[in-house]
Amino acid sequence: MNSNVRPESMARIVNKELADAFIEEQIAAVRAQVGDKKVLLALSGGVDSSVVAALLIKAIGKQLICVHVNHGLMRKDESENVIKIFGEELDANLIYVDATDRFLDLLKDVAEPEKKRKIIGAEFINVFADEARKLEGVSFLAQGTIYPDILESFKQAEGKKAVKSHHNVGGLPEDLQFELVEPIKLLFKDEVRVVGEALGLPHGMVYRQPFPGPGLGVRCLGAITRDRLNALREADAILREEFDICGLAEKVWQYFVVVPDIKSVGVKDESRYEGWPAIIRAVNTKDAMTATIEEIPYAVLHKITDRITHEVEGINRVLLDLTPKPIGTIEWE
Repeated sequence: MNSNVRPESMARIVNKELADAFIEEQIAAVRAQVGDKKVLLALSGGVDSSVVAALLIKAIGKQLICVHVNHGLMRKDESENVIKIFGEELDANLIYVDATDRFLDLLKDVAEPEKKRKIIGAEFINVFADEARKLEGVSFLAQGTIYPDILESFKQAEGKKAVKSHHNVGGLPEDLQFELVEPIKLLFKDEVRVVGEALGLPHGMVYRQPFPGPGLGVRCLGAITRDRLNALREADAILREEFDICGLAEKVWQYFVVVPDIKSVGVKDESRYEGWPAIIRAVNTKDAMTATIEEIPYAVLHKITDRITHEVEGINRVLLDLTPKPIGTIEWE
């Protein structure tokens, strides 16, 4: 049987009992595959890589080496949370790489969205490969591949146009030859979350909303500058905090702020004040092929607007994107 095809008899993981059984099965499988060798994992802090990390820590402990690369395009406090949860609470063998300057220097004056994505993706591989070369005795590469990724690959193999490509940590240099460890590759996203909770990961990490690989790099529209990136990060944090308070956080599939490279005239401290707009986008979807707009109560919008315009340096307007998909895409870039 093809190990990349989910058996029809495989039960959906919908509760802790089934998740615990899956975890024990995968622990045994990983131990049998890995033996006493080391495993390397790129730990982004996203749901999939976090669940893989927690599972492998249970299976092989310090044989797992997690590398968390902070490319400077993370949301507020995300890298700090990864360090706290995995480095301190789970006592993982964690390597933290602050590559902020490395990424932002390469992205300076780059405005074209696809070029930004390619630079970020390629440099992530470079940074990860640099760290991998420093390590000895690593024979395996763990990945947070899940079943929808495999289904998309099947579509591409059949000559169909895939929704998007899935690289995980693909495209590593030829001198890094690793055997793959993919313990959740036959699970759907909702099952991954059930397993994550059974492993004891924090609820906020398990139900972390989708976040693009290039991070805030595709929400800081146009050429990225550090001041506008910082404004975006702070405005996004306020949006997420207020959605948590009013109960929208788990009702809305994806919500975020984008900050374009344009300025308008405002008034601050009775003086002319030029600033960027913060644009709020909140959408719901089942398959990411289409998306509807979530209605946000005006009282919530007024509070978010007041906080962003008073607390975030450089922003003087807050706008709301009401465009469904199609005709708009979920992300702006």
